[in-house]
Amino acid sequence: MIEEVAGGWIKELLDLPREASFAFTTGCQLAHFTCLASARASVLEKAGWNVNEGGLCGAPKIRVLTSEHRHGSVDRAVRFLGLGNKSIESIAADRNGRMEPGALQVALHKTQQPTILVLSAGDLNIAAFDPFDEIIPLAKQAGTWVHVDGAFGLFSRASAKFRHLTAGIEQADSWATDAHKWLNVPFDCGMAIVRDRAAHREAMTISASYIAADSNARDQIDWNPEWSRRARGIPVYAALRELGREGVADLIERTSRHCLRLVTEIGRLPGAQMLWEPRLNQGLVRFLDQRPGASDGDHDSRTERIVAAVNADGEAFFSTTTWRGERAMRVSVVNWRTSERDVERAIRAVKRALGGPDSGSEIAEAD
Repeated sequence: MIEEVAGGWIKELLDLPREASFAFTTGCQLAHFTCLASARASVLEKAGWNVNEGGLCGAPKIRVLTSEHRHGSVDRAVRFLGLGNKSIESIAADRNGRMEPGALQVALHKTQQPTILVLSAGDLNIAAFDPFDEIIPLAKQAGTWVHVDGAFGLFSRASAKFRHLTAGIEQADSWATDAHKWLNVPFDCGMAIVRDRAAHREAMTISASYIAADSNARDQIDWNPEWSRRARGIPVYAALRELGREGVADLIERTSRHCLRLVTEIGRLPGAQMLWEPRLNQGLVRFLDQRPGASDGDHDSRTERIVAAVNADGEAFFSTTTWRGERAMRVSVVNWRTSERDVERAIRAVKRALGGPDSGSEIAEAD
């Protein structure tokens, strides 16, 4: 079956446990839901509670430890699972956006209640990777389920150049990623991978008298939240068949190289400031209001105006984000079609927006 082949190839490409189960979901949001539903079933079973039979009313309370820089899809999955926002405890990160092992260790031993830990493989703003090789053993000693949000960063394991960023990640219990990013397949193609096949199946499966049972065939209803869905494994199969291991590695390294050039060259333009030099394919730039006495709010406003002007130019599209309390232009490169010429055109577009020499245009400044 194509889906089984595609799932096997993904596990091999990312060097994750071959015995793990998997599911193709609508996106990373539902991949989180699937993995965390498996985690919920597992940690409650260890506490003597069957969540499928007893629900959450009267069940031991679960807490979810995760980074202060987590993606919002983690919070949303926790809400969907009925655990509530109050179950989430944010763990401090260091200046590089990585979860602090010391802070986590304190949190792990604060209580004996069932615990799920969510780590990040490439956060939204700077592609920060938590120190898996330090953190996961601490969590395992405390009997904690470890889930990894690897929406795009998990694919860095396919590159010899960037694989070190994920050292120790294979020790986790579940992983979520999204093929529409670095594999460049259409939307609606997330992937959940779970080490404990029994917990995964128990969290998802359902039976009905009119469903034909075939023990030799994989039935997606055993692994997915959806009762019916499109054949998401096919575009993943096609992308991997076309690219191969070397093609995926080249795509990761090439787009990361483009991101580095974009951020560093834009950051050197007059009135620009590089906030984060890319270590993978994500970086941040800020545009400064150069009037005397300009405030942080003025810098924020100018950053918004410059990004709007670049996007209106039509040569490139960037989004804004808030990082460490400052507004910034987020640079993220994952498209296989991005070329050196595209990078040059994007840099020129920013230069025009800034009103640089020979730029040919200038944006209006607020009074």
